[in-house]
Amino acid sequence: MSLHKAQAMEDTDVKVPYTVDQDDPESHLDINIEPAYVVDHHAERALCRKFDYRLLPVLALMYLFNALDKGNLGNAKTDGLEKDLHFKSNQYNIILSVFYVPYVLGAPPLGMLGKKFGPSVVLPILMASFGSFTILTVAATNFGGMMALRWFLGMSESAFFPLVIYYLTTFYRRGELARRLAIFYAASNIANAFSGLLAVGVFRITNTSLYPWRYLFLIEGSLTLLFALFAFFYLPGSAATAKFLNESEKKLAYHRIQVDSSSTVDEKFNLKDSLKIFNQPTTYAFLAIEICLGVPLQSVSLFLPQIVARLGYDTIKTNLYTVAPNISGAVMLLVLAFTSDYTRRRGPFIVLGFLFTFIGFIIYATIDVLEQKHVAYFATFMMCWGTSAPSVLLSTWYNNNIPHEGRRVVLTSIGVPLANVMGLVSSNIFTNPTAPKYIPALVTTSAFGGAGAAIAACLALFMVLDNARRDRRLGRKLDIREVPTERLRDGPGVAEFRWFL
Repeated sequence: MSLHKAQAMEDTDVKVPYTVDQDDPESHLDINIEPAYVVDHHAERALCRKFDYRLLPVLALMYLFNALDKGNLGNAKTDGLEKDLHFKSNQYNIILSVFYVPYVLGAPPLGMLGKKFGPSVVLPILMASFGSFTILTVAATNFGGMMALRWFLGMSESAFFPLVIYYLTTFYRRGELARRLAIFYAASNIANAFSGLLAVGVFRITNTSLYPWRYLFLIEGSLTLLFALFAFFYLPGSAATAKFLNESEKKLAYHRIQVDSSSTVDEKFNLKDSLKIFNQPTTYAFLAIEICLGVPLQSVSLFLPQIVARLGYDTIKTNLYTVAPNISGAVMLLVLAFTSDYTRRRGPFIVLGFLFTFIGFIIYATIDVLEQKHVAYFATFMMCWGTSAPSVLLSTWYNNNIPHEGRRVVLTSIGVPLANVMGLVSSNIFTNPTAPKYIPALVTTSAFGGAGAAIAACLALFMVLDNARRDRRLGRKLDIREVPTERLRDGPGVAEFRWFL
């Protein structure tokens, strides 16, 4: 059988169509199928740069505000929020926990609405909502008021990240997605660092009728609301309606997604068809990895100030010492994501991230942090390395393997919130009775990191073996770039399907 590979993605501008010997009944391939190529390599580069400059900075800032509004409770706690609102026993942990119930319940329906009405419309509306609830936190005077606000904050933030992921898959090809998502997601790490710096400044406010931590919510919520108004008028509905593209660029953008992202571009949402994603066994493996990711991710996001506080520093220095680990997490995220796109591999880098988590938490749990402060502080860096990279690469991994847009939205709208709902575990293992060492919490978190590494490694191995099995049936090795995604609507049920490893 003769087959000439079509060079693909960003590393070629040569079109070489392939043919298949039809006497081979196992091939199931048609003659003259257009492979995933783009004729004008330079035009594609220029188009990607336009998307990068026009979309990524705005989406990154939107996510920065999202992370600020969700994670500022930890900073406020270090400035006496519990005392000022007269919390009792574990009420702070309850407030952390209640956020995740609407966060999970609201994500699938809001994600589906985002697919129906367009992420460019729904994302700014969600942003305006969680910005408003952050501002209203200034008026909370007791446990009940704070709990109600956290409930609605969780609902308004639930579908934000899944919709951004889906939105980017409609502009970028599979091999381009991880590094773009990493740039976007790095805003979360920067937000955690910025939140620490902002808290240091805000907590110096004195001689005022408001507690200093209230200004933290007021400033962050106001900035969020203002930026949401800008985003509503700025974000394009799709590449086809983007005012910053000319007609030839719009056609090129459509072609790129049709051959290397979606089976049908801008396909209308069909719930029954989209739910078929749960017929695939790998879906449950991806969700299991999301669960394992969620505990370390939320432990670092919610409790890094408390973890660092164990080193014995005062409130100002503790918040300041959370900055460097978060910045290093953003850097590691970018390094692994760019390497992942370059090698076109997701699984190995997800496993590496989980191992960082496992080792970092184990070190912090087993050493005397007061005697070995430098080692302990380095361990907090590893914690941030290990929670940043897998979150982006995992979402990219299963989006790369789901050509059907509706199924992609459904899985992302469940998988991402599922990782976040594990904050229920984190907020109930970092308890006051175990403070300041939090040994049970550190050991539990490291165990989830180890389990995530094992499951991700097993799934990656399965994909390698299944691709090999499919190649044996075909009679030769088939590169996933040879078959356009428009032929892969039914995923693994199609003979030409190959896993994006």
